[in-house]
Amino acid sequence: MAVRVQAEPFDVGRELARLTTGNTGIGGVASFTGLVREFAGGRRLTSMTLEHYPGMTELELARVEAEALARWPLDASLIVHRYGKMLPGEPIVLVATASAHRHAALESCAFLIDWLKTRATFWKFEEGEGGGLWVEAKEADDEATRRWHLATGGELV
Repeated sequence: MAVRVQAEPFDVGRELARLTTGNTGIGGVASFTGLVREFAGGRRLTSMTLEHYPGMTELELARVEAEALARWPLDASLIVHRYGKMLPGEPIVLVATASAHRHAALESCAFLIDWLKTRATFWKFEEGEGGGLWVEAKEADDEATRRWHLATGGELV
């Protein structure tokens, strides 16, 4: 179980190999890698900058990860999230979960990425055609988080 917030790029293959090395009880790994898009909001981007509140960001990511670990029988999990200036095509986030069975790995990975979109304390600034702008939260992201709450009838973390 690991959470990292870093400025440096990461190697998805290397991260996934580290996640499973030595654990032969793992039967399935699910992962999501988010990349900086070239087009967003109908305009071409030249870069995206993520800012965060150190300490608070890691704590919130750990809380979301703990919720996934409480809901599914996971053997391993990983959240790597970058901050700083990134260019189109660069990785932003990696979420990976591993379990004896695919169902737990797939569901928990989807849960984590949905919750990260609304709970992680990052601020996004996109630069491109027409200058730069701060990106507002999206209702679709809030809705994705609510579906997990409704599915379990549980409390939001």
